[in-house]
Amino acid sequence: MSGILYLCATPIGNLQDMTPRVIQTLQEADLIAAEDTRNSIRLLNHFDIHTPMTSYHEYNRVEKAKQLIEQLKAGKNIALITDAGTPAISDPGQVLVQLCHENNVPVTSLPGPAACIVALTLSGLPTGRFCFEGFLPSDKSDQASKVRKRQILQELARETRTIILYEAPHHLVRTLKELHEILGDRRVTLCRELTKRFETVTPTTIEKALQYYENETPRGEYVLVVEGKSLEAVRQETQAGWEAMSIEEHMEYYVSRGMDSKLAMKQVAKDRGVGKREIYAYLNKGQ
Repeated sequence: MSGILYLCATPIGNLQDMTPRVIQTLQEADLIAAEDTRNSIRLLNHFDIHTPMTSYHEYNRVEKAKQLIEQLKAGKNIALITDAGTPAISDPGQVLVQLCHENNVPVTSLPGPAACIVALTLSGLPTGRFCFEGFLPSDKSDQASKVRKRQILQELARETRTIILYEAPHHLVRTLKELHEILGDRRVTLCRELTKRFETVTPTTIEKALQYYENETPRGEYVLVVEGKSLEAVRQETQAGWEAMSIEEHMEYYVSRGMDSKLAMKQVAKDRGVGKREIYAYLNKGQ
């Protein structure tokens, strides 16, 4: 029988957030795959865990995952940990999980801290619907990354759900500028040092945050929770888009997609905020 891959969430700051189940699993596993063994050894020492470790990170995620799969298939139980938080979220663990599924290796998750969820719950912004983007692509020198980053930001500009982003301190001001340029000024909550002694949660706006950090040096990793686009703004933009079309073009839009003319007429009237009879009279005025 094959072993099991355990996805073990570790504290994002406060060591008391380590669950007894994760401690026991790390103690009993045959091997711990860690994002940075130098960082993780301090965590393991604190909890008196002496299980062998191996490195598994962004730069060896493909080849090392294949090696780990072979060990799992041979019956070893492996615990996967990241530097902080839940493995496979903005983390190369997703590659290993995918390979486990492809090779019928059991995977289970031991839940615990995740910075994105902690920040969302603290943000004061809507939590019912949200999207997680993680780190935006770096655009330091790669033109393709610059293009991809702008595409993502343009997609996010239309997003109505609450948006969660991660950002490093040395990129924070640049990211705030790009958010302000493409998304406009929206509510944002900046979270840093989550669960730690100097935890900071700052509800503000993108413009005010930008003004502040242009004069203050950002410190620590940030989670940005950004207000989604308002449904009223979406409605107004959509309405303006429909009104830019002629009624004939608007009808053709739906008919060409397989909608019969009666339903298309009803939808056109709804889009334009008028009665169906008005659309019918316009289309038949020459008859």
